[in-house]
Amino acid sequence: MQQEIPMKILGHIHSEFPEKFGIPRQSGIVKDLKATISFEPEYQNPDAFRGLEGFSHIWVLWLFSKAMRESWSPTVRPPRLGGNTRMGVFATRSPYRPNPIGLSCVQLERVEYTEQNGPVLHICGGDFLDGTPVLDIKPYLAYVESHPNAFGGFALQSTEPILQVEIPPAFLELVPKEKRQALISVLAQDPRPAYQNDPERIYGLSFAGLEIHFTVSEQTLFVKSVEKVK
Repeated sequence: MQQEIPMKILGHIHSEFPEKFGIPRQSGIVKDLKATISFEPEYQNPDAFRGLEGFSHIWVLWLFSKAMRESWSPTVRPPRLGGNTRMGVFATRSPYRPNPIGLSCVQLERVEYTEQNGPVLHICGGDFLDGTPVLDIKPYLAYVESHPNAFGGFALQSTEPILQVEIPPAFLELVPKEKRQALISVLAQDPRPAYQNDPERIYGLSFAGLEIHFTVSEQTLFVKSVEKVK
């Protein structure tokens, strides 16, 4: 019997990505990426966060709010397999699922208690679109949840940079200093779909109020322009 369970939006994530393109494919890949989580008035009670600052990492359960569909497919085509090979949806992290729920493990930098917005979580290493709705927060417990010898199946298992990134100094100066390394790390992970390999194509990535245009030739990414979003 089909059942529906009501869920409540606890709050929202504020990240550097207004669009999906360029967001790291998994949490923890770009550790320099910073974001915050703020909560709806009903959930701003500081007592609900008591003890959370004692944990270095947290699990964030969230909603794929820009990928919601009326129906679902039992198979999907992971971009990292070239976009042509189908895998079972439950063997992937695809957003197109029966329930569009995401799960990310991120570093908790600190819990800030503000007068206007209540508790705000400062996190690192996320893979979130700006405005992503949050369904729940849970502490990460390394002694039961860390499995160094686990198999990764067909998924890319390395977090090492894929591309060398070249940014002219004049363009790099347009990026706030505290956000430069995060941007470089995002670009080094190769934001392009795996099936696109045209060295003449210019890609655009929105990041931290900037529009970054770049090309990729072999293993090097060349930034062609950096412009402020109007």
